Amino acid sequence: MVLLGVVANLLFALPAVFAPNAVISLVGGAPVAEPVWPAFAAWLLILLSLFYLPAAFDPFHYRAIAVLTVLARFAGVVFFTLLHPQFPLFALIDLFFGVTQGVLLLLLRRAEKTA
Repeated sequence: MVLLGVVANLLFALPAVFAPNAVISLVGGAPVAEPVWPAFAAWLLILLSLFYLPAAFDPFHYRAIAVLTVLARFAGVVFFTLLHPQFPLFALIDLFFGVTQGVLLLLLRRAEKTA
């Protein structure tokens, strides 16, 4: 599920690095005068997604990263719900991945304790 979330991030972020106003328009926003900042935010999302990868492949060894991966999703929900509600799609995507990854991480922890 973490890998699927990385793919979802990249589907938005990669095009936004090169054509930020096109992606902003696609999700219902108004084009910006300084597209360098949304492009940079997309670049940071790509980098953040790369930090998710160790936890995706070995959540036992990278326990802290696995937890931070889930918390980062919920931070996205808060950001796009409270600060930028004009982009509900991003809040919903982060909510979906935050809940599913959180539940799976809890189930994994339970399985680890019983094993």
